[in-house]
Amino acid sequence: MSDTTPQPATPQKAPYPVEVEAGKTYYWCVCGLSAKQPFCDGKHKGGAFAPLKYTAEKDGRAWFCGCKRTGKAPLCDGRHKAL
Repeated sequence: MSDTTPQPATPQKAPYPVEVEAGKTYYWCVCGLSAKQPFCDGKHKGGAFAPLKYTAEKDGRAWFCGCKRTGKAPLCDGRHKAL
């Protein structure tokens, strides 16, 4: 039996460092097709993916996953090193 689960595109094999603001909500691109990586621009519409809501707990730098394979979505967990 083959796995028919759709896989996201991989826009880059490294995280995106982003300065975030405490309490602000961001929508991480899950499909990998957005032109505004790492955030959603709506290119997923009609597909199997939807953006992931992320609200920053504190001001500072967050490392958003660029390979779209993280186990800590939307933040990078280093899985890109195995691609």
